[in-house]
Amino acid sequence: MIGTLINVGTIVLGSVIGVGIGSRLSEKLRSTIVAGLGLFTFGYGLMTFIDTANPMVPLGGLLIGALLGEWWKIEEGLEKLGILLRQKLMPRDREDGHDLLFVEGFVTASLVFVIGPIAILGSIQDGLTGNFEMLAIKAVLDGFASIAFASSLGIGVVFSALSILVYQGAITLLAGFFSQFFSTAMMSEMTAVGGLILMAIALSSLLEIKKIRTGSFLPALLITPLIVWVLERFFGGL
Repeated sequence: MIGTLINVGTIVLGSVIGVGIGSRLSEKLRSTIVAGLGLFTFGYGLMTFIDTANPMVPLGGLLIGALLGEWWKIEEGLEKLGILLRQKLMPRDREDGHDLLFVEGFVTASLVFVIGPIAILGSIQDGLTGNFEMLAIKAVLDGFASIAFASSLGIGVVFSALSILVYQGAITLLAGFFSQFFSTAMMSEMTAVGGLILMAIALSSLLEIKKIRTGSFLPALLITPLIVWVLERFFGGL
C-alpha cells in the first residue's frame, strides 16, 4: 500500500498547487497544457495497445464491456458520485455550472489516473513483493498531470485521489490471491484494452474532439482477460 499512498499524496499536492496557480495561468496556457496531456495520453494509449497479440481480443472486450457499462450505467454512476462529493464537501452557494466542472474534473482525472498498465502492474508488484518503485514513478507523473488538470478543471481533481486509493489499494491487497489466475497473455490483453480506453479519454475529455462515454468501457478491463482465459482453456491460446 505504500506506493498507492505516495500516489494519493502527489495527486492531492498537485491538485492544490494547480488550483492555487490556476487563476494566474491564461486560458490559452491552460488549454495548451491540457492539449499536451491529451496528445501524450493518446500516444501512450496507442503505444500500449499495439503490444496486443490478437487485436480481436481487446475489440471483443471493449464491445462487451461497453454493453455491460451501459447496462450498469457506470458513466451516470461516476457523475452522481462526483455531484454527491461536491454537495457534501463543497459550499453549495455556487451555480450549477460549477457542479458540472467539478464532475468533469473528478471523472476525467479518475479515469486517466486509474486506467493503464502502470496502475495495474505497479499495484500487483507492490502487493506481491513490497517493491513500489513502479507506483512511485506513476506518482510523479500523476502529480504533474494533476497540476495541469486542476488548473483547468478545478478542485474536483483532488477527489480523484479517492479513486486511486480504492482502485490501486484493492489491487495491491488482493494481488497475492488473483495473481495465480492471471497469465501473461491475460495481463497483456487487459493492458491493450486499457490503451484503447486511454485513447478514448484523450479524444473526448482532453482534446475535446468527440464526446465519448468512456466510463462505460471500464468493464472491458475485466471482460478482456476472461476472453483470453476462454481462448487459452478451450482453443489452445490466442
